[in-house]
Amino acid sequence: MGTYRNDRRDFVKKSGLGILGLALAPSFIGKMGPHNRLRTAHIGVGGMGNEDLKAISSHELVDVTALCDVDSNNLAAAKKMHPNAKVFSDYRVMLNEMGDDIDAVIVSTPDHTHAPASIMAMDFGKPVYCQKPLTHHVSEARAMKKLAADKNLVTQMGIQVHSFYDYKLATLLIQSGIIGKVHTVHAWSPKNWGYDGPAPVGSDPIPETLDWNLWLGTASERPYKKGVYHPGNWRKLLDFGCGTLGDMGVHIFDTPYNALKLDVPRTIRNECREPNGVGFPENNSVTYEFPGTQHTADTLTWIWYDGPGAPKMHEDLKLPGAAEKRSVKNKEKEKSVEDKMSLETQATGPGTLPEQGAMFVGEKGRLLLPHFMQLPSKIVDGKYVDISAEITAIGQANNMGKPVRNYNSEGPKHYHEFVEACLGRGECSAPFSYASRLTETILLGVIAGRFPNKTLHWDNQTAKFAEEEANQYLEGPYREF
Repeated sequence: MGTYRNDRRDFVKKSGLGILGLALAPSFIGKMGPHNRLRTAHIGVGGMGNEDLKAISSHELVDVTALCDVDSNNLAAAKKMHPNAKVFSDYRVMLNEMGDDIDAVIVSTPDHTHAPASIMAMDFGKPVYCQKPLTHHVSEARAMKKLAADKNLVTQMGIQVHSFYDYKLATLLIQSGIIGKVHTVHAWSPKNWGYDGPAPVGSDPIPETLDWNLWLGTASERPYKKGVYHPGNWRKLLDFGCGTLGDMGVHIFDTPYNALKLDVPRTIRNECREPNGVGFPENNSVTYEFPGTQHTADTLTWIWYDGPGAPKMHEDLKLPGAAEKRSVKNKEKEKSVEDKMSLETQATGPGTLPEQGAMFVGEKGRLLLPHFMQLPSKIVDGKYVDISAEITAIGQANNMGKPVRNYNSEGPKHYHEFVEACLGRGECSAPFSYASRLTETILLGVIAGRFPNKTLHWDNQTAKFAEEEANQYLEGPYREF
């Protein structure tokens, strides 16, 4: 332990794939289990991994074949749900031993393990469902995109709200031109996955249930500290997570990014505190500038706010007052239940923004999209505009049915889409070809947090910053473990 390698291919080969996996991979591609069922292996089954396991396995054609987690408590709970699955603490051992009995791999680990585990699975020719953000480093996102394309694999990033009714509706409304070409997007979350405190000192006994070396994986070796890393708090720390941007940012960015058909930004600027070398800033205000698309002005400005108090007040975010909203509702009393639902979800209170969400600003008005499970609403000249007719028309044209407000029914859709694609029955809506670009955008904002109040210039073709000092953060060394 303690040795580093920057070459991810070398890491994969050192993991055992150079001897076994790469030689066998081609024979696995397209091979399903008996009776066209999908045999899945799950890497990380605690927390969100448990939710992923439940959602994937709720598909009637899925057989959970293997379970892997570095925490034996998580593994025992998952094994109880799937007693026939084989269990492992090391995903490398699982893939090498179970390769011929696995059809697809679900990666639900902390962010720093997403790429190492996914790349190894893809090198075995396995379709991969990987939790968001796709990777911890920009270089990994590009490598995963290329590998998935080279092997023609089914892939999906775990942004389940991507498949929810309201987000698909908002995408179609924007692309229909409901507010014209969009020139600005504001997106926000007051969630705080930052840490402005000092580095942890000392050490605590490693729990008997935790394999600390395997939890660290490719990250640098350090003492275990209770409550600092596992479970849960890793998202705040530079070496393991991607902050609030990498958590809520991926979800809230997704719909505007998808609707406007964006690629990666040209410039990025993060207004935040000075780096402390340990955690992400607790408050970030990131401004991106994107090249224009068919749905935007020549340049699109995107402003992200996170942390306590987010978002900062801005003219674009002002909502109509309570009296006006009541008058609109009164005029619509006799409308259908569906129309009234649209009006009721236009705002959460008198002139109050939803706690999390996005605002599109276009040449014909604004579109507010709360996060989540609320219909979007249109604002023109400081007044709400009834768009129930547009919602109905788009819903009918795209066979969407009526608005859905049930997470239990909406939640599994994104997972089942992956299963169906693996079985050759459709395509994924958030494959790595898309997810890598979205993740790269997110990670560029994270990197900008290391250079507060400085505009960074990104070259999409070379995948480099003009500011050479920022390029060191595009990748990180891998520890041999």
